[in-house]
Amino acid sequence: MRLPSWLAQHLAALRALLVLTVLTGLLYPLLLVAAGRLPGLSDKSDGSLLSVGGRTVGSSLIGQSFADADGNADPRYFQSRPSAAGDGYDPTATSASNLGPESVVDTLSEDPDDAAPSLLTQVCARSVAVGKLEGVDGSRPYCTTDGVGAVLAVFHRDGFTGPITRVVSVNQTGTPFVATYEGVTVEPATIGEDYQALGGVITPIRGSVTRSVVPADAVTASASGLDPHISPAYAQLQVPRIARERGLTQDAVRTMVRKHTDGRALGFLGEPAVNVLELNLALDEGR
Repeated sequence: MRLPSWLAQHLAALRALLVLTVLTGLLYPLLLVAAGRLPGLSDKSDGSLLSVGGRTVGSSLIGQSFADADGNADPRYFQSRPSAAGDGYDPTATSASNLGPESVVDTLSEDPDDAAPSLLTQVCARSVAVGKLEGVDGSRPYCTTDGVGAVLAVFHRDGFTGPITRVVSVNQTGTPFVATYEGVTVEPATIGEDYQALGGVITPIRGSVTRSVVPADAVTASASGLDPHISPAYAQLQVPRIARERGLTQDAVRTMVRKHTDGRALGFLGEPAVNVLELNLALDEGR
């Protein structure tokens, strides 16, 4: 007896569903689990977790902060790069700040919850903080000495041309970082004013600094906010502090940095990088 076509089609669909369920819902996951148990892969499949004395202290794949009880950078440890993921290195809120190179004007407010520093000011403030921690000059181009974006709103008589009639330091409500600009007195900003909408030409000021000793990865967050690595240059900047705080020679600390520096993938992709958690654990273990 021949089945009706509609019933035959439904039975064929049911058989396909059962076969694909077994293949993709059972056999394939079991195959991947088995592969993850192979020697050399088991640690990675479990999240590359690192333990000390039987206690899990983190993952070699996810960055974390190394701060003291007051939330300040712990001088005994190498510091990670900044993170914009949640409150910092939060795997449930992995993200970047989404601020780009044109983010140079701060949102000023008397209420800290409403104020929003631009990417430039964030970079400037971080550079000053790193400079203080490491005992170096944290100055960098387009930044004021106190860690704010050095940006002016320049007003011309004829819009974008003609004599300058007014200049405002848009990121400072106090004393401007320069007294005059092309002969015109620089004013402090007024909270709530949009100087670009008023016709001001936003003009970052480079200043006398041409290059900062603080590397870029020390002042910028990664796209994921979870990067566990820093550049060898940032690690080398921290070597004198680590050696001083731990009573080690700088050569000994540099040797540890080299041991925990990953090379380029396949020998040519990317840049060398230092895994901060692994390096700090090695410091604690004295190896």
